[in-house]
Amino acid sequence: MAQTNTKEHGRRVQRRLQTTTRLTGHLDWPGAQQVCRLTRLTWRNGQEQQEVEYAITSASRSKAHANRLLAWWRGHWGIENRVHYVRDVTFGEDASRIHTASAPQILAATRNAILSLLRLWDRANIAAALRENAYQPARLLTKLGILN
Repeated sequence: MAQTNTKEHGRRVQRRLQTTTRLTGHLDWPGAQQVCRLTRLTWRNGQEQQEVEYAITSASRSKAHANRLLAWWRGHWGIENRVHYVRDVTFGEDASRIHTASAPQILAATRNAILSLLRLWDRANIAAALRENAYQPARLLTKLGILN
Protein backbone atom coordinates (compact mmCIF):
# COMPACT_ATOMS: atom_id res chain seq x y z
CA MET A 1 0.00 0.00 0.00
CA ALA A 2 1.13 3.55 -0.76
CA GLN A 3 -0.32 6.81 0.49
CA THR A 4 0.16 10.50 -0.19
CA ASN A 5 -1.29 13.55 1.56
CA THR A 6 -1.22 16.83 -0.34
CA LYS A 7 -2.70 20.30 -0.34
CA GLU A 8 -3.68 21.49 -3.81
CA HIS A 9 -6.11 24.01 -5.26
CA GLY A 10 -7.57 24.92 -1.87
CA ARG A 11 -8.23 21.37 -0.75
CA ARG A 12 -6.54 18.55 1.12
CA VAL A 13 -6.23 15.27 -0.75
CA GLN A 14 -5.31 11.85 0.56
CA ARG A 15 -4.59 9.13 -1.99
CA ARG A 16 -4.26 5.50 -0.96
CA LEU A 17 -3.23 2.89 -3.53
CA GLN A 18 -3.61 -0.80 -2.79
CA THR A 19 -2.31 -3.47 -5.16
CA THR A 20 -2.77 -7.20 -5.39
CA THR A 21 -1.63 -10.05 -7.59
CA ARG A 22 -4.34 -12.43 -6.31
CA LEU A 23 -6.89 -11.45 -8.95
CA THR A 24 -4.72 -11.69 -12.05
CA GLY A 25 -5.42 -15.40 -12.51
CA HIS A 26 -9.13 -14.67 -12.69
CA LEU A 27 -8.87 -11.98 -15.35
CA ASP A 28 -9.26 -12.46 -19.07
CA TRP A 29 -6.70 -9.72 -19.66
CA PRO A 30 -3.45 -10.62 -21.44
CA GLY A 31 -0.34 -9.69 -19.46
CA ALA A 32 -2.19 -8.57 -16.32
CA GLN A 33 0.25 -8.57 -13.40
CA GLN A 34 -1.47 -6.46 -10.74
CA VAL A 35 -4.87 -5.05 -9.92
CA CYS A 36 -4.95 -1.65 -8.20
CA ARG A 37 -7.50 0.31 -6.21
CA LEU A 38 -7.00 4.04 -5.65
CA THR A 39 -9.08 5.63 -2.91
CA ARG A 40 -9.05 9.42 -2.99
CA LEU A 41 -10.38 11.42 -0.03
CA THR A 42 -10.80 15.13 -0.64
CA TRP A 43 -11.63 17.79 1.94
CA ARG A 44 -12.75 21.23 0.81
CA ASN A 45 -14.61 23.77 2.98
CA GLY A 46 -15.26 21.12 5.62
CA GLN A 47 -16.86 18.74 3.11
CA GLU A 48 -15.40 15.30 2.53
CA GLN A 49 -15.66 13.47 -0.78
CA GLN A 50 -14.46 9.95 -1.55
CA GLU A 51 -13.71 8.52 -4.98
CA VAL A 52 -12.53 5.01 -5.82
CA GLU A 53 -10.82 4.03 -9.08
CA TYR A 54 -9.53 0.67 -10.27
CA ALA A 55 -6.77 -0.25 -12.70
CA ILE A 56 -5.05 -3.27 -14.21
CA THR A 57 -1.36 -3.11 -15.03
CA SER A 58 1.11 -5.31 -16.85
CA ALA A 59 3.90 -4.05 -14.57
CA SER A 60 5.04 -6.77 -12.18
CA ARG A 61 5.27 -6.11 -8.46
CA SER A 62 9.07 -6.45 -8.60
CA LYS A 63 9.27 -3.63 -11.19
CA ALA A 64 6.44 -1.44 -9.92
CA HIS A 65 5.54 -1.47 -6.25
CA ALA A 66 2.60 0.54 -4.91
CA ASN A 67 4.62 3.77 -4.45
CA ARG A 68 5.81 3.70 -8.06
CA LEU A 69 2.33 2.90 -9.39
CA LEU A 70 0.87 5.79 -7.43
CA ALA A 71 3.50 8.13 -8.90
CA TRP A 72 2.68 6.86 -12.40
CA TRP A 73 -1.03 7.31 -11.77
CA ARG A 74 -0.49 10.92 -10.75
CA GLY A 75 2.01 11.51 -13.57
CA HIS A 76 -0.60 10.56 -16.14
CA TRP A 77 -2.21 13.97 -15.68
CA GLY A 78 1.04 15.63 -16.70
CA ILE A 79 0.51 14.16 -20.16
CA GLU A 80 -3.07 15.36 -20.22
CA ASN A 81 -2.10 18.87 -19.18
CA ARG A 82 1.02 19.21 -21.35
CA VAL A 83 -0.28 17.63 -24.56
CA HIS A 84 -3.99 16.97 -24.85
CA TYR A 85 -5.15 20.16 -23.15
CA VAL A 86 -2.85 22.26 -25.34
CA ARG A 87 -4.06 20.49 -28.48
CA ASP A 88 -7.71 20.88 -27.46
CA VAL A 89 -7.64 24.46 -26.19
CA THR A 90 -4.70 26.27 -27.79
CA PHE A 91 -4.86 24.55 -31.18
CA GLY A 92 -8.67 24.19 -31.11
CA GLU A 93 -8.46 20.56 -32.18
CA ASP A 94 -11.89 19.58 -30.81
CA ALA A 95 -13.54 22.43 -32.72
CA SER A 96 -11.94 21.43 -36.02
CA ARG A 97 -14.46 20.77 -38.78
CA ILE A 98 -12.02 18.68 -40.80
CA HIS A 99 -13.21 15.07 -40.59
CA THR A 100 -12.59 13.40 -43.94
CA ALA A 101 -9.89 11.16 -45.38
CA SER A 102 -6.41 11.53 -43.87
CA ALA A 103 -6.68 15.23 -43.09
CA PRO A 104 -7.46 14.83 -39.33
CA GLN A 105 -4.41 12.59 -38.83
CA ILE A 106 -2.17 14.88 -40.88
CA LEU A 107 -3.26 17.94 -38.89
CA ALA A 108 -2.84 16.08 -35.57
CA ALA A 109 0.69 15.07 -36.59
CA THR A 110 1.44 18.67 -37.60
CA ARG A 111 0.15 19.98 -34.27
CA ASN A 112 2.26 17.41 -32.41
CA ALA A 113 5.35 18.41 -34.39
CA ILE A 114 4.78 22.10 -33.64
CA LEU A 115 4.20 21.36 -29.96
CA SER A 116 7.35 19.23 -29.78
CA LEU A 117 9.42 21.88 -31.55
CA LEU A 118 8.23 24.63 -29.22
CA ARG A 119 8.95 22.43 -26.19
CA LEU A 120 12.46 21.78 -27.55
CA TRP A 121 12.88 25.54 -27.72
CA ASP A 122 11.95 25.67 -23.99
CA ARG A 123 8.72 27.52 -24.60
CA ALA A 124 6.40 26.87 -21.65
CA ASN A 125 3.59 29.14 -22.85
CA ILE A 126 2.59 27.57 -26.15
CA ALA A 127 -0.11 30.15 -26.93
CA ALA A 128 2.38 33.02 -26.53
CA ALA A 129 4.95 31.19 -28.66
CA LEU A 130 2.38 30.67 -31.43
CA ARG A 131 1.47 34.35 -31.40
CA GLU A 132 5.12 35.41 -31.44
CA ASN A 133 5.90 33.17 -34.42
CA ALA A 134 2.75 34.28 -36.26
CA TYR A 135 3.85 37.92 -35.88
CA GLN A 136 7.39 37.21 -37.06
CA PRO A 137 7.25 34.48 -39.73
CA ALA A 138 10.66 35.41 -41.23
CA ARG A 139 12.31 34.88 -37.85
CA LEU A 140 10.58 31.50 -37.52
CA LEU A 141 11.67 30.40 -40.98
CA THR A 142 15.24 31.47 -40.19
CA LYS A 143 15.16 29.52 -36.94
CA LEU A 144 13.95 26.45 -38.86
CA GLY A 145 16.80 26.86 -41.36
CA ILE A 146 14.50 27.60 -44.29
CA LEU A 147 15.69 31.22 -44.72
CA ASN A 148 19.20 32.55 -44.12
